[in-house]
Amino acid sequence: MASTTDLAVGIDIGGTGIKGGIVDLERGELISSRVKVATPAGAKPDDVLGAVREVLDTLQVADSDLPLGVAFPAIVKNGHTFSAANVSKEWIDFPAEEFFEKGLKRDIHFANDADVAGIAEVRYGAAKGADGLVILTTLGTGIGSAMIYHGDLVPNSELGHLQRAGHDKDAEAYAAYSAMERDELSWEQWATRLQWYYSHVEFLFSPDLFVVGGGVSKHADKFLHLLELTTPIVPAVHRNNAGIIGAAALSRGASAQSLS
Repeated sequence: MASTTDLAVGIDIGGTGIKGGIVDLERGELISSRVKVATPAGAKPDDVLGAVREVLDTLQVADSDLPLGVAFPAIVKNGHTFSAANVSKEWIDFPAEEFFEKGLKRDIHFANDADVAGIAEVRYGAAKGADGLVILTTLGTGIGSAMIYHGDLVPNSELGHLQRAGHDKDAEAYAAYSAMERDELSWEQWATRLQWYYSHVEFLFSPDLFVVGGGVSKHADKFLHLLELTTPIVPAVHRNNAGIIGAAALSRGASAQSLS
């Protein structure tokens, strides 16, 4: 059992679910069960805060002094959220970190959800020890992204919102896992969309490694081999737990710019 100095709590807020757990920071593993509640309809700030309290209560850490990190699906700068792709528009230009700290009566570290997933994979997962430019993408309700260059995070990359020439909708509307479910695509049909997406990102950034996260990464054997890329592409190790683990890792006061 890890000492409390090696433990932290991570909360991962998504468009459809809010997940949390207690993390051993030495091993990068959950030592508690993963608690999940549905994201409230409309995902307004007060409702999301209430759902986060429910997760902390279930984990029995609402009054704990363990560090707490919170991951959120938006551009995050200096504790403010500046976008709202799958949540209420009230989060745009919103003092989210201060709001959660007052509501939870504790200090937190607040960061972009895909960025913290990237941190988890660099520190503890598929990108550990990787050199050069690593791009992690999470395929779920949308497409999140994290860009990490020689261990340094370039925050808020938002590569899921790349535009397709001649189309009104962005990349995630076309190629996220939710698009596969919505349009009832086969794995092969979805891979055709992913081929366009990853080829485009590869052309723009010439990465050294792609890491594919999100819950669908557990089915990586059904679609990754269908992609033809120069860049190696591998499934994430931590899948749906990456946001929890990365948020917890950042809560210890580590700079989001220094992961190595």
